[in-house]
Amino acid sequence: MATHAFGTKLKWNANYVASINTINGIEISADTVEVTTHDSPDAYKEYIPGLLDAGDVAVEGYFNATDTDGQIAMLTDMNARQSRSASIEFPASIGASWTFDGLITSLKIGDAPVDGAIPFTATIKVTSKPVLAVSASTGLTTPFVAISEGAVVVPTPSGSVYNYVATVLTDVESVTVTPTAATGVIKVNGNTVVSGEASSAIALGDAGSITTITITVTEENKSPKNYTIQVVRAAS
Repeated sequence: MATHAFGTKLKWNANYVASINTINGIEISADTVEVTTHDSPDAYKEYIPGLLDAGDVAVEGYFNATDTDGQIAMLTDMNARQSRSASIEFPASIGASWTFDGLITSLKIGDAPVDGAIPFTATIKVTSKPVLAVSASTGLTTPFVAISEGAVVVPTPSGSVYNYVATVLTDVESVTVTPTAATGVIKVNGNTVVSGEASSAIALGDAGSITTITITVTEENKSPKNYTIQVVRAAS
């Protein structure tokens, strides 16, 4: 069954890279070694498999100067000639991901058209063997999360629903999140949280604003389950 690619994410050194709209996939090719001899049947060349090459991963998007752990980190690592772990995470509904080591071989910020967004492009050379994980982490349980300060969450929480909206009153300036999972490592906005315990306080924006909270559950050698909560602070 075909799956829509929207929501696929790139991680560099365990951090998501922001503002990406195109991620080229892993393409594995094999070299061949000719072993033709005078005894080769019917005067045809003979070959055996050589080394495998996972190629390059090219990414495109829009320059995001605030993405210090993603785009800016990639530039820093290229200057340092530093290889890093990376991953391509397909939509959470299919539970699949590529994990690999890579190094940046090209990176471009710009051009700057009069009427257009500033682009960002990079090429990652895959080093060593990439691993395709085709099973998903179990994820959160039901009821999977509690939000402090009397937040109203829709839709009804479920481990198989990944996007939510929570509404809080105007005078609420921060919330905590209490996720529950039977197994795996839970992270709230990148910070590890013990199952069934509250996260640290998450500051909200001004009245009338929306703050995004991301919850990730990851089991070893499995693709993560990602949940997003858009916290709406009521207008004054």
